[in-house]
Amino acid sequence: MTFLPKWLTFLKGKEVVIANAVIAILTIGGQQLFSFFTFSCPCHVGQNLIYGLAFLGAPALILLVVGYALNNQTWRLVTGKRSPLQEETTPNRLLQCKLICFVLCSITGRALVAPVTWLAVTLINGSYYVCAMSEYVSVHYYGANPNVTASERRRMLAAFPCSQLVPPELSRARDEVILLLRYQSQVAGWLLIAVVVITVFLSYCLASCFSPLSFLHFRYWSSYVHNEQELFDEATDQHSRLYAMQHVRKFFGFVPGSENVKEIRIPSLREWQAISGLAFLKRVDEEHYDYSLLHDWALKESANGKYLKTDEDPVIRTQF
Repeated sequence: MTFLPKWLTFLKGKEVVIANAVIAILTIGGQQLFSFFTFSCPCHVGQNLIYGLAFLGAPALILLVVGYALNNQTWRLVTGKRSPLQEETTPNRLLQCKLICFVLCSITGRALVAPVTWLAVTLINGSYYVCAMSEYVSVHYYGANPNVTASERRRMLAAFPCSQLVPPELSRARDEVILLLRYQSQVAGWLLIAVVVITVFLSYCLASCFSPLSFLHFRYWSSYVHNEQELFDEATDQHSRLYAMQHVRKFFGFVPGSENVKEIRIPSLREWQAISGLAFLKRVDEEHYDYSLLHDWALKESANGKYLKTDEDPVIRTQF
């Protein structure tokens, strides 16, 4: 019974590591499925390189963009402005630049998990690299008639990834070329993994060395930021719900979810038209916005109009 709580205690505060591990595992699974169902080398001169590099680079680029887009810090950095309270003091340009660089590095590190995993797995697999580079193998690995022209040699080498297109007399040469290219691809994949691991380790070491916080103080700060964000999200949801409920109650005459509703309000045609349409942020003054058409209507209009008691005939309520 105490095993599970111990694991939960161990995992607490390691959400970033767990999230990165999950992203890497999903990327590996997606790459395997993607290769199995969609990859088919054209085995044609000039097309192999484009096709192989497209499968290597395009998914990695897409995953990088998605990684940036799904990170809340990206949008906080893009939409963030200096607080009026900060404008009252002399801005520290150097400190501000350091903060922006730190946030950018943090965002980029998280966003690179999926694309780097994709590149590493595809290189270790070797299929994409073999397809892309088959026609560029050095000539001394080509065990065939040396009298063939360069263009003919490239055409034959480009067909090597497709075994059914290779003549029987070139089967041995094909096997040697495929082994060579897989060797190069897998070495590049493991080098990429080693460089990334060493870079991440050194980055954490340097960040810890130059951090003004001690190890325990840093753990407390991380826990505080995490708990603050959770509480803020809960308060945001509750606050916005209560605020929106006031406007909905003014429009319909009752609070949604109420069990004892004695009367309801019947909105007029003009009021229905006022809250219909596309909603945009509308600036009311220097400090406030209207968030929707219903919000704008509720702040400008009174709640007068036709009311219907749930057990009686409709009545008209006017303001004197």
